[in-house]
Amino acid sequence: MKAMICRQWGGPEDLQLEDVEPAPLKPGQVRIRVRAAGVSFATTLVIAGKYQRRPPFPFAPGTEVSGVVTEVDPACRRLKVGDEVVAVLDWGGLAEEAVAHEVNVFQKPKNLGFVEAIQLAISYPTSAGALTWPMALDVQKGQTLLVHAAAGGVGMAAVEIGKILGATVIATAGGARKAAFAKAHGADHVIDYAAADFREGVLRLTNGRGVDRVYDPVGGDVFAQSLRCMAVEGRICPIGFAGGTIPQVPANILLVKTIAVMGFNYGYYVGWSPHDARFEEASRTFALMERIRGWCEAGLCRPHVDRTFRLDQAADAMRALLERSVTGRVAIVMD
Repeated sequence: MKAMICRQWGGPEDLQLEDVEPAPLKPGQVRIRVRAAGVSFATTLVIAGKYQRRPPFPFAPGTEVSGVVTEVDPACRRLKVGDEVVAVLDWGGLAEEAVAHEVNVFQKPKNLGFVEAIQLAISYPTSAGALTWPMALDVQKGQTLLVHAAAGGVGMAAVEIGKILGATVIATAGGARKAAFAKAHGADHVIDYAAADFREGVLRLTNGRGVDRVYDPVGGDVFAQSLRCMAVEGRICPIGFAGGTIPQVPANILLVKTIAVMGFNYGYYVGWSPHDARFEEASRTFALMERIRGWCEAGLCRPHVDRTFRLDQAADAMRALLERSVTGRVAIVMD
């Protein structure tokens, strides 16, 4: 099979399209003929050796795929050959075939194509978990939710899910095109941070009260300014640092306004194997994925792919992300 292979830490241009042997099927795994795969900002960190997990060389990057099950280990109980699925991988997504533990493979919504469905592997469950689980933001009907980077993959999902939960959603995005995109996906209010100070805009929209919940994939000064436009007893959830700077938390502001910082790492709840301690969290993840699938089939979630690339164009896809010219997600398609 063909795969984009990483043999040294570097940039997208260092990846090589190679013919490699398919991975063997281990107990509890399924083999998937990949129809589409996702790339993200995290993918660029992985191939640069800057991510918290470093795969062994050589490897194919990519943690999210959609496709058709072609082989099932006898230990599997839920899936069968021919099922159309989305899957979360440790790595190996940028290839014509992938293997995944059955616990991390889910039925694709009937009304979504393979390209759009890649977002259900990581982007949507990241946002859904952060917004709905009690130990995270636990967004309630009637609350005000501030979503940063609302034109990105996880931000777009957070806007849609926030509306499903009954929140008033204030979104931030950079530029008129991205602001219009966030509005089209359900945001009640959109602040173009390239044209205005989002902190002042939030306080104006909330009559000085501030927001109840903040979903922050950016970090840096965005996080710091978010603390200053939050309501008393608010919660803020950092889920990434796309801005490039990890913020330092000023505890005095937390104390004065009784604010809580709730970190959320969706990867912790993905059971990579039956021997992994996190495997026990799989039931919670499965329930979350079923909820998302229901929202999609009801037309409440509308995953958006900005553009598609062939497998041999994976480097171009990553450069588009790094140039911040993408709304929603980009996808690698095999056919």
